[in-house]
Amino acid sequence: MSTEKDREQAVRRIAHLRDELERHNHLYYVEAAPEISDQAFDRMMKELEELERQWPELASPNSPTQRVGGDITKQFVTVAHRFPMLSLSNSYGQDEVAEFVRRVEKEVGRTLYAMELKYDGVAISLTYKEGELARGVTRGDGEKGEDITANVRTVRSIPLKLRGDYLRDFEVRGEILFMRAQFEKLNAQREAEGEERYANPRNTAAGTLKQQDPKAVAKRGLDNFIYTLAADRPPTRSHYENILKCREWGFRTPDPKRRFIERTDSLEGILDFIAHWDKHRHALEMDIDGVVIKVDNLDIQAELGLTAKSPRWAIAYKFQAEQALTRLNDVQFNVGRTGAVTPVALLEPVLLAGTTVKRASVHNADQIAKLDLHFGDLVQVEKGGEIIPKITGVDLKQRPPGAKPVMYPENCPECGTPLVRDEGEAQHYCPNEHACPPQITRRIEHFVSRRAMDIGGLGGETVEELFRAGLVHNVADLYDLTREQLLGLGKGWGEKSAQQVIDGIAASKAIPFEQVLFALGIRHVGETVAKKIARGVTDIDRLMAMTPLELVAVDEVGGVIAESIADFFAVEGNRRIVERLRAAGLRFAIDPAQQRPVGDKLKGLSFVVSGVFEGFSRDSIKEAIEGNGGKVSGSISKKTSFVVAGADMGPAKRAKADELGVKVIGEDELRRMIEA
Repeated sequence: MSTEKDREQAVRRIAHLRDELERHNHLYYVEAAPEISDQAFDRMMKELEELERQWPELASPNSPTQRVGGDITKQFVTVAHRFPMLSLSNSYGQDEVAEFVRRVEKEVGRTLYAMELKYDGVAISLTYKEGELARGVTRGDGEKGEDITANVRTVRSIPLKLRGDYLRDFEVRGEILFMRAQFEKLNAQREAEGEERYANPRNTAAGTLKQQDPKAVAKRGLDNFIYTLAADRPPTRSHYENILKCREWGFRTPDPKRRFIERTDSLEGILDFIAHWDKHRHALEMDIDGVVIKVDNLDIQAELGLTAKSPRWAIAYKFQAEQALTRLNDVQFNVGRTGAVTPVALLEPVLLAGTTVKRASVHNADQIAKLDLHFGDLVQVEKGGEIIPKITGVDLKQRPPGAKPVMYPENCPECGTPLVRDEGEAQHYCPNEHACPPQITRRIEHFVSRRAMDIGGLGGETVEELFRAGLVHNVADLYDLTREQLLGLGKGWGEKSAQQVIDGIAASKAIPFEQVLFALGIRHVGETVAKKIARGVTDIDRLMAMTPLELVAVDEVGGVIAESIADFFAVEGNRRIVERLRAAGLRFAIDPAQQRPVGDKLKGLSFVVSGVFEGFSRDSIKEAIEGNGGKVSGSISKKTSFVVAGADMGPAKRAKADELGVKVIGEDELRRMIEA
């Protein structure tokens, strides 16, 4: 039995471990100067985790243990920014920068400017109170953003606890991003798991921060740079000096020693900074898309003021997208797992943005027609934020005589089946899903990937080998594989590797229904939608029998997804595969432990929830409604029974409710309806 003395010892030890772990985290992720080994760090972390389990009342949201991710956040709450997050005016030429300097000096005379890198990531606002992280909020519309604190805590270069003579209550603004090495590592993992590569670091960072599971965010390895301090009483009246203060408190900020931030009092100094980073940006460990020039003195900033959209004391200089001219040798039409046919241009190798480019995206048939592409054309290739460059133009004056136009194929380049193009879609598809080789192999690759059935030992090359050997023609065939068949493939297959695959296939039978549904590879049904469908529909038989009209009633399922699901199960081959997988032992129903009993007090009623509530979170209101038989919709219609309104309900929704005569109730009235 624990004594008060035990508790006091735990308090001291927990405090010591938290301080040490945060110090070593800063040394590793911000200073790049670790003092201890990873193993020693892990031992301290495990000790802290064990103590927090033993003494749950001593747990803290800002404990280093929370960097690995907390509980799932079903909805991000919208909150107001204390200090608005304004957008900067963009400039694309030196004359615009010169005009900015002339305007400033006309109003306030010669002054100091701070110049810094413009990071290509996702803007974030971080609030600190009494030296600890209190909240992390996205930019949103500049006035309000989404509270993503749980996800922000997983970013290791964001301090949970500050050091030194920090302010007691302030905000910092920064950019959350992927360092290039981490982004490449992430894409290498995806390729190994049979997944498509992410297109660019910025969009991937944005998507990562909006994930509902902080544990998934923690695994991605995001980073952060702080570039602004916002406070009622900042430590100095210099933006540059305040950034150095933030650095002392433990934040990763632009490094003056590496010229990430500088000051000058002249246009020449600004243009020199721009020219330096335009030339050297590709040598950086992260992506930047320009530089930012700010008046350094905060009092002069206040004097210059703001326009409706942006400050008059700052401007962003955007680098021109990297471009090059090269020869178009050929166009390759690739078939993906859903049958989408994507054209990729094969180019004469050319140096672009620090890398040799041999391929470029052409997107679809409409883009080919718009560019009027011909084989042998001299094409303009641009590399902005995309990993795969794109063709943006053609030099018609240098078109070779007799050059043949690039024609989008009418038939699948792999199996010869006539292609189809659904109304409203840009992509062409091969409908021969059960006999088109790349569709088969890529569907199997998706099925075995980590986020789906998680079958180890089955990468893309192995799947191709099994297909060529005639051992698998669809995902159900995997469950008929034997160790002897794998050993019979010869080179590269030993007892250990064969057994690993067989064991992985057997273990996959315990994968929950929601992952199995995602693994089936139904077009438009990603991980999140698969979870919603699995929990809303509960089993595969009911799902296969549902009409598109019934499917759109499921949370997160719109018309396009509903049609796609119905089309998938209308194919007899797909239904046969499901039955074979069921017979093999896969789970095609939600675990009863995940199902909540549903009452009938709100049966037949449809609700729209809007605003911020005192006694409920948005999600707990929805759960309460659905748990009592009601339905929750995202938009008001004639079928809506009630709108549940909290603070900050949007005026457009209230007007719509009034227009349609839908009754608006508060959370107290909803509670009475449930308790009645």
